This record gives sequence, C-alpha cells and structure tokens, in this order.
Amino acid sequence: MKVILLERIGKHGHIGDEVSVKDGFARNFLLPTGRALRATEANRKRFERDKDDIEKRNQERREAAAGIASGLNGKTVVIIRQAGETGQLYGSVSSRDVADALIAEGFSVSRSQVDLANPIKNVGVHAVPLHLHAEVAVSINVNVARSEDEAARQAAGEDLTAINYDDEANEAFAAEQQAATADLDTSEE
Repeated sequence: MKVILLERIGKHGHIGDEVSVKDGFARNFLLPTGRALRATEANRKRFERDKDDIEKRNQERREAAAGIASGLNGKTVVIIRQAGETGQLYGSVSSRDVADALIAEGFSVSRSQVDLANPIKNVGVHAVPLHLHAEVAVSINVNVARSEDEAARQAAGEDLTAINYDDEANEAFAAEQQAATADLDTSEE
C-alpha cells in the first residue's frame, strides 16, 4: 500500500515521503495512529496544504523529546527482583518495568519508547536504548539486583553473577599446607 508519511518512520522514510509499505503495517499502525495518509490525490493536496503545520508539530515533539533525553542520557535506574544464587531472575524485567521505574523518578516515558529486544533475565547492569522520538534516542543503564546493597556493589563494578569458589579453595589449600608443615615439623623432632 502506498502512503504519505506524516512523520519520520524508522527505515521507511521522512515527512512527506510517499512510500510503499505492507498493507497490515499501514492499516494497523500507520493510519490509525495518524502517522501516515493513504497516497491518494486528495491526500497529496491535503498534505501540501498542511505541510508547514505538520513540520512545526514534529519540531515541537522533537524538542520536547530532546529535553527529556538530556536528563535521561546515561542515567542508571535500579530495579530490585528476586533471583537465584547464579543471578538468574525468578521472572524477568520487561519494558513496562523499565518505563515504570523511570516514571517513578519523574520522567515521562511510555513503555513503547523503551527498546528492549528481549526481557532481562539475570542480575547485572544492562544498557537499554530509549527512542523518545524518531530522531531522538538515548541509552540508560538498568541495574537489576536482589537488594539495594547488591545494586550499590554492582554499580561500583562488582560482578555478582559469578559464583566465586576460589576463596573456599584457597582456604582449603592453605589449611592443607599448614597441616603438611605441622607434620614436617613434628617428624623432624
């Protein structure tokens, strides 16, 4: 289906471009959300008549998104979840959870703006991109932890997902060495 774009749409084009898209994409997303018009002669004339207003509205949205982005770029959000010893979550962190955490901190972000390809399923610090406008994108860090203390340790750079058996092995080795040295000391006497 041929449509006239009323705003920039990802890989498809910019404002005013007449592009061919799949019928379902046009009927279910572009047309109902007001992001495109069917490419008819009447709509072409309508677009030319309203072009200045459409571009002005797009500029206002971009500036509003840039204002939000300036406060968000590089921000770290902490989300507390239950997890096993290996760091595997007993659930997952979705785009809705990230959006809710940002809203709780006073930012106006919808869950559709959180570009999380797959849900987060383990503890750690994860980079999550946000697309606030077609031309404005930022990245935030999501610190998923079992507790506030663990979140602070992860933020400092500590990896809590790895099980560290080295300390136990070193202690056992040191105890064996002391026992062997004690045996040598008693046999020399």
